Amino acid sequence: MWTRGREATVRALACRRVPCRRVSGPPWRLLFFGSDHFAVESLKHLTSSRSAGGPVQTLEVVTLSGDVPVKRFALQNRLPVHSWPPRGLDGRFDVGVVVSFGCLLHERLINKFPYGVLNLHPSLLPRWRGPAPVLHTILHGDRVTGVSVIQIRPHRFDVGPVLQQELHQVPEGCTSDQLGAALATKGALLLLDTIRTLPERIAHQKEQSRTGATFAPKVSASVSWMLWEEQTCEQVDRLYRAIGSRIPLRTTWMGRTIKLLDFVGRCHVSLLDERRKPVPGSVSYLKESNTLAVCCKDGWVGFQAVLLKKRLTAADFYNGYLHQETQPAAGRFISRLHGAAYRQSGSSSRSSSHSAPA
Repeated sequence: MWTRGREATVRALACRRVPCRRVSGPPWRLLFFGSDHFAVESLKHLTSSRSAGGPVQTLEVVTLSGDVPVKRFALQNRLPVHSWPPRGLDGRFDVGVVVSFGCLLHERLINKFPYGVLNLHPSLLPRWRGPAPVLHTILHGDRVTGVSVIQIRPHRFDVGPVLQQELHQVPEGCTSDQLGAALATKGALLLLDTIRTLPERIAHQKEQSRTGATFAPKVSASVSWMLWEEQTCEQVDRLYRAIGSRIPLRTTWMGRTIKLLDFVGRCHVSLLDERRKPVPGSVSYLKESNTLAVCCKDGWVGFQAVLLKKRLTAADFYNGYLHQETQPAAGRFISRLHGAAYRQSGSSSRSSSHSAPA
């Protein structure tokens, strides 16, 4: 099996038309491309694998300008650092590794590596190709995800043949930060295993399925605006777990922007008149749990703090604002979709004195 695999690898390398220093296997001369904390986990494992008998002989780093985590780690561990795009690579490296880098590698650069360029991606490709797979895994409620090691192809991200994949069950209620950390560790170990057996992995690589491909674009701040009439409790929960640590959920109140903090999930609210259906965006203060409950499409969700001019607990916001207001509109959060109409209606004398939400 090993002989057939090695022969297949030699044929693959010959097709690349790149001078090959050797085809016998590790240890490799490796060039790492990365930028963020997810990439640092793989770089740590590769750095440790340079010991006697490890799969890495030499390790150098390409990273982006600025004070990014990969650059800090490389400098702290005395790894040679190249700026992007790198130059003078001819004949110096056997294989490249890309982890959370964000820049497309040109075909001329890929061809400088006799064994190609590997990419660690935190999803089960072809699902969630693109720059934000972990966020979209949470946003769409996926129960299973994983990590993939592929070979990079030019011109398009995340479309190369798969060398290895490993499944990962998504824990119930986990955040994107928690899932990302777990996948970073699992992916680093899978990447290291791939590098140890690279000729065999290349020989048995598989093209990605033509079906089931989905795209995971970057998530902008615009998705943080609540649409109480359209979003279910589960959708609000997913959104908060996906982006809440980076982008606070936002709504409008009396023409002002409110940032919603410390999400506590679905709430039960007892209304004085159970026959009267609450309007989406309605706000109720739950004294026992110090929670602001907000009505969405299919129930109530709770937050224990908000950011107005400053951070306020639910009790502070209720006592300082809601409790003192006599207008019906004061007890409702308005979706941004409807915020302009609300401000133009003149239903609140206060709304004209506050700026529109950013």
